[in-house]
Amino acid sequence: MNTRRLPRWREIRPLLGTENPFTNRRAPALARAADIWDLRALARQHTPAAVFDYTDGAAGAELALTRAREVFNRLEFEPRVLRDVAGVDTRTEILGVSSALPLIMAPTGFTRMMHHAGEPAVAAVAAGIGIPYCLSTLGTTSIEDLASAVPSARRWFQIYLMRDRSLRTGLLERAAAGGYDTLMLTVDAPVAGIRNRDIRNGLSVPPRLSLSTLVNMSRYPSWWFNVLTTEPLEFATFRSSEGTVADLMNKVFDPSLTPADVTWARETWPGKLVVKGVQSVADAKLLADLGVDGIVLSNHGGRQLDRAPVPLEQLPQVKAAVGGHIAVFIDGGVLTGGDVVAAVALGADAVLIGRAYLYGLMAGGQAGVQRAIDILHQDIRTTMALFGARTISELDPESVRIRSSN
Repeated sequence: MNTRRLPRWREIRPLLGTENPFTNRRAPALARAADIWDLRALARQHTPAAVFDYTDGAAGAELALTRAREVFNRLEFEPRVLRDVAGVDTRTEILGVSSALPLIMAPTGFTRMMHHAGEPAVAAVAAGIGIPYCLSTLGTTSIEDLASAVPSARRWFQIYLMRDRSLRTGLLERAAAGGYDTLMLTVDAPVAGIRNRDIRNGLSVPPRLSLSTLVNMSRYPSWWFNVLTTEPLEFATFRSSEGTVADLMNKVFDPSLTPADVTWARETWPGKLVVKGVQSVADAKLLADLGVDGIVLSNHGGRQLDRAPVPLEQLPQVKAAVGGHIAVFIDGGVLTGGDVVAAVALGADAVLIGRAYLYGLMAGGQAGVQRAIDILHQDIRTTMALFGARTISELDPESVRIRSSN
C-alpha cells in the first residue's frame, strides 16, 4: 500500500526548471514573454497606473510617439540569401569601445519609481552583456552609488544644463571622478513638455498618498511595500521637486541654452561628448562643427514636442551630412530587434532603448530587464541571419525601405 506525502522541492525542481515558483512568482511569466509588448502587459499588471503612464506616455496627443512606431511598422527588408550566416556576430564599436550589441541603455528619470531595484539593476544587466548604460541627471541613484554598485559597467552620464552653474560643474566633476567615460548632454528640454497622462494622474515626486492613491495602493501591494520599506523615493541630484517632474524641470533647467553651452561642456568634460535631442540636419552640422563626438537623433521619445519629426526618417539625411565626422545614434519607439537592425542598416552607429527595458524593470526588476535584453538580442541575431548579414558592418541600407503604407 502506497503512502501519500507532499513532494519535496529537490524532487520537483528538475521538472519545473531552475526557478522556485514559490519564491520567484514572476519568473514563469517573464519566461513566457515573447516580445517587449508582453513585458509591457506584465508591467501594467504590476505597477500603479500613474507610474506606468509616466513611462508609457508622451506629450500632448502622443502623435510623435505614435508616428515613430508607425514608421518602424512600415519598414520592409529585402534579404539576401545563399550567404553563410552560421556565425552571426552582433559586436560593434561605440565611441571607440567594443560593445556586444549596437545598443545603449538610455538615461531614464526616476527609475526607482518603476521598480525599487532601480538604476543599479539596469546597469548590472548592461554590464553583464557588455553594452553602455547611461545614468540620468533625474535618476534616483547617485553618480557615486551607481559606480559603487556596478563598477564593471561602462557608465555614461546624462546631464541637463541647470540655471545653477556651480551645480552643473559639480556634476561633471563627480561623473569624471566616478569613472564615467561619456557625457550625454540633452538639449531638447528647455522647458518641460506637456504630458497629459501625468497631469490627469496627478503624478508627483515622490508619489503623494492621496485618497485615490490609497485606493490604488490596494491593487499593487508589493509595489507600495517596496516603496515604503526601501530608501526614500527621490531624485538623487535634486532632494525635493516640490511637485511634478515638469515643475522641477521648469524650475531648475536653463531654457537659455546656446552653442556656447555645448562649447563649455566640450572644454570642461575630459571624455567623450554626445549631444542628445538633435532633430534637424542643420543642428547636426552645427554640433559637428562644435567638435562633439556624437549626436542622438531624438525627440525625447515623443515626451517633449508633440508632432516632432520621427528620428528614423531623418537618419539617412543626417548620416549623409555628418556621418563621416561624428557618431550618429538614434532613439524613439524602438521595441524590437528588427527595429535595431533597420536603424543600423540605415546608418545609425547604435540605438538607444528606454521604454523597452523599463517595461522589463516594471514587470520583474532586474530579471525583467534581463528578459528584455535577451528578447532584443535574440531578435537582432535572428533578423541579421535572415537578412543575410553575418556582422553589423554587412547591414546594408539598400536592403531596407520604408513603405508608403503598411
